[in-house]
Amino acid sequence: MSAAAQIGVTGLAVMGRNLARNFARHGYTVAVHNRSYAKTRSLVADHGDEGTFVASESMGDFVASLERPRKVVIMVKAGGPTDAVIAELVPLLEEGDIVIDAGNAHFPDTIRRERELAAHGLHFVGSGVSGGEEGALNGPSIMPGGSRESYTVLGPILEDISAKVDGTPCCTYIGPDGAGHFVKMVHNGIEYADMQLIAEAYDLLKQGLGASAAEIGQIFADWNTGDLESFLIEITAEVLAHVDAATGRAFVDVVADRAEQKGTGRWTVQNALDLGVPITGIAEATFARALSGSTPQRSAAVGVLPAHTSTWDVTDRDAFIEDVRLALYASKVVAYSQGFDQIAAASAEFGWDIDRGAMARIWRGGCIIRARFLNRITEAYERTPDLPLLLADEYFTGAVGNGVAAWRRIVASAAQNGVPVPAFSSSLAYYDGVRAERLPANLIQAQRDFFGAHTYARTDRPGTFHTEWTLDRTETAQ
Repeated sequence: MSAAAQIGVTGLAVMGRNLARNFARHGYTVAVHNRSYAKTRSLVADHGDEGTFVASESMGDFVASLERPRKVVIMVKAGGPTDAVIAELVPLLEEGDIVIDAGNAHFPDTIRRERELAAHGLHFVGSGVSGGEEGALNGPSIMPGGSRESYTVLGPILEDISAKVDGTPCCTYIGPDGAGHFVKMVHNGIEYADMQLIAEAYDLLKQGLGASAAEIGQIFADWNTGDLESFLIEITAEVLAHVDAATGRAFVDVVADRAEQKGTGRWTVQNALDLGVPITGIAEATFARALSGSTPQRSAAVGVLPAHTSTWDVTDRDAFIEDVRLALYASKVVAYSQGFDQIAAASAEFGWDIDRGAMARIWRGGCIIRARFLNRITEAYERTPDLPLLLADEYFTGAVGNGVAAWRRIVASAAQNGVPVPAFSSSLAYYDGVRAERLPANLIQAQRDFFGAHTYARTDRPGTFHTEWTLDRTETAQ
């Protein structure tokens, strides 16, 4: 078999299939392989007219069909299946070849794999790909990590097939080893928060106004013409307008209220705990999904736990809708701000040197969290590349400040009326916490010193101190 293909894809489920088609549509000769050869044949039979595919039944033939340096994209299930494919590939590859894991891998696995393949003289690229099936086919946001040398070879191809915004590719080099998959993980964490906030806004409009799904869908459609314009707001309007064919009812009203998850939200929260970064909106969104699936606990509580709620009487419909919109916008900004803080902390921890402005730029198109206000985030980091807090940027200080009063009204009303808004309320609490001149952590630290001699710092002089609480309570410098 002649080495004709410029890039290869192994793993031809929907995402892999669409990514291979995307490469082919952009003029690349694409080697394709799947454990089941029937899927390989199907791809060529159904979409062979979109470009040039080189189909292989065996992994050996697949590798042999690639020009050097070989560029192999793995699109299989994360974890063990990915390791199995890598183990099969490595003996067939040669020094300088590039292996790209474009699935949702956990970044510590990517760090390990990069180190293992480097020992064989191979480049391993852990690349986040966002945009779902449509993005993979028509232009995703791509977040590749790995060596800069590998990006020199691979980058132009990935930039070519990525989404474009104002002519700029939604793809850039992220950083070494696990940086690409880390950024994709945080992207997904922000996505969790974004989706939960939208769901809470929907619930507020439903409970406060007694509005139908179709009416709320129109509200979201209106919001999508302004500052909230985004892919998630757009599809929310469409979902809410959809009518179930079987029952004639609003589609959302026949969908079970149990949200599932594949793990990236949990990984984001676990890593934030390791780094000591408060990502309260993302954490509450993740826990909200867990709560939605806690069927035994919810069944035990319904009709049993007292509510003591007041009667929700919205007297000004338009004002209430505007309050929800402003609270949603402010809470979304907090979620993104927290996510970018986590990226900065990990970048420092692992020596990745990630450009946060570039992350905002490549998220403007192709990906699930693409939104108009990512342009504002890009501009904020262009003004101040080492910005310590996105909320402190002049634009976001004004934009969020504009909605604080509405935000407080919404969270207070929700609490009084028994409507759970964990992401709205935790985001507001974070906002108040980060802007507070003094927090009650002084008492916590004093308690820690009392029971565990953990020491404390003082406000009036430098140093670390301990009080002899069980003796004469004298203070000593440590």
